[in-house]
Amino acid sequence: MPRKERTATSPRSRDRDPVARYADDVLAGKIIAGPYVRLACARHRRDLKDGADRGLAWDLRAALRAIRFFSDVLHLNGGQFEGVPFDLLPEQRFIIGSLFGWKRADGSRRFRVAFIEEGRGNGKSPLAAGVGIYMLTADGEARAECYSAATKKDQAKILFRDAVAMVQQSQPLSDRLLLSGGVDKTNIAYLQTGSFFRPISTEDRGKGQSGPRPHCALLDEIHEHPTNAMVEYLRSGTKFRRQAMIFMITNSGVDRETVCYEYHAYGIKVVIAAIEDDSFFAYICALDDGVVDPKFPADDPFKDERCWVKVNPALGVTIKHAYLREQVRQARGMPSKENLVRRLNFCQWTDASAAWVAHETWMACEKPIELVTRRKRQAHGGLDLSSKKDLTALAIAFEPNKKGVIEAFVEFWTPKDTLKDREETDRVPYTTWERDGFLHAVPGKSINYAYVAQRIGTIAGDHRLVEIGYDRHRIDDLIRELDAEGIECFKADDKPPGTGIKLTPHGQGFIDMGKAVEAIEEVILNGTLHVLANPVLRWNVASAVLETDAAANRKFTKRKSTGRIDGLVALAMAVRLAAAAGASEKSAYEDEDFFL
Repeated sequence: MPRKERTATSPRSRDRDPVARYADDVLAGKIIAGPYVRLACARHRRDLKDGADRGLAWDLRAALRAIRFFSDVLHLNGGQFEGVPFDLLPEQRFIIGSLFGWKRADGSRRFRVAFIEEGRGNGKSPLAAGVGIYMLTADGEARAECYSAATKKDQAKILFRDAVAMVQQSQPLSDRLLLSGGVDKTNIAYLQTGSFFRPISTEDRGKGQSGPRPHCALLDEIHEHPTNAMVEYLRSGTKFRRQAMIFMITNSGVDRETVCYEYHAYGIKVVIAAIEDDSFFAYICALDDGVVDPKFPADDPFKDERCWVKVNPALGVTIKHAYLREQVRQARGMPSKENLVRRLNFCQWTDASAAWVAHETWMACEKPIELVTRRKRQAHGGLDLSSKKDLTALAIAFEPNKKGVIEAFVEFWTPKDTLKDREETDRVPYTTWERDGFLHAVPGKSINYAYVAQRIGTIAGDHRLVEIGYDRHRIDDLIRELDAEGIECFKADDKPPGTGIKLTPHGQGFIDMGKAVEAIEEVILNGTLHVLANPVLRWNVASAVLETDAAANRKFTKRKSTGRIDGLVALAMAVRLAAAAGASEKSAYEDEDFFL
């Protein structure tokens, strides 16, 4: 067992302890870091003081041995870094030193799982490759199995190629290790101990080989893993090893239902001490949001470059300011790129992989609307009906006023009997929204369209509701309820047309929804859409993802969206109908360019 006196507590020991020095500099503000890195440093300092009570010991010699292995044995590769000794940066020394310096009472390593989340270009892959080489050659493990793992073989090889290059550029390594697998090299063998290091992917599972027993498993781009299958596949084999390690590296992601976000959230709970897990190490880069620590105001990477280093600790070394400035400039000019830049470069978990509209842009559309004053203007509706679990949404958009402004509001229905269950599934406060009047929760486990029909009748009485665009799904059920309520309506394709509210079919494919997307985007970007604020609709907007076909037509896709989007789909249909009606009925004399 490591001797307790190795714990670094004195000023002199901190001078030769790069891990403690980094933690102290972060906590003193000498090194700028984000909230969860600051908390990870505080955890380290706290464990140096109290860890012995839990059987933990700080082995500075073991930490320095691992740190020096990188600079003494390994070299970087590619471009300006080709052949350069791998001298770890301060934050990398903190990570490597922590992982290999902390020990348990039996002398084995404390940390079994490491989760590293940083911006793109900060050297995560070379660092992981170095960990793999170290655990293959310098960890004293007989028949060690080391894996570079990803969902796809090509992704797994990216990290592995760094390891191959490290072997090729190091005489001590190339003398001891055997590379095989043709030109690409798919295996690094350490024959002296019967050990190997190779790439593995989800595609390799189920091909007849026995399950892996990893001593070291390096999982790259964990945010791209659609399920936890690969993580669990490797973790299940670590039970055969005394001190195996799962080392995960990633950018931030878009889907909060993934294994990546589970580890992201779990890592946060560990560093804030909400959960005590001495086997889990988390180094999570993030911007301040003013919530985690009120002493630090919320950061905006698009307005203040000073916060960039919080999520790019290698800024100025492996990643340059000029590169990030170029990314920000392009994102400002290309809204579709903004979420990508925020996610990959600034560690912000965005709401969708293909951002439809920025949060600030949408919030500018939310305006107070006095609905009682809208009786004179015609109203057009958009209706998205649900079956059981989804939301039913009705959007009402008034024809443009003299300034071209379209005012609108959206209402929602959902089954009451399953409300709390779906609140946990969708992770949104349905019960609060119902209490505050933003959501109609109707009795039963599925939507009774009689409630929707009654509300349509009320709206038609309060406003000049002339038309509703609808998705054909279950529309006949609604029409029966409208008839039962005595609300006159007719389908637009009826011959001859009837009286009352015109029901206009609105396709959900690329052609029809493409026009609806264009219509709503135009009024949003022009600042001529005013929508009554509704947090359910705001959630829909934040969840929206666009798909594009070969002809560049776009539509909202429920399959890829991160949450419900029913209200947004209904609103887009209503806005399209209102805008088209306003354009067709505008008199030439109303054109300010017209003169006699």
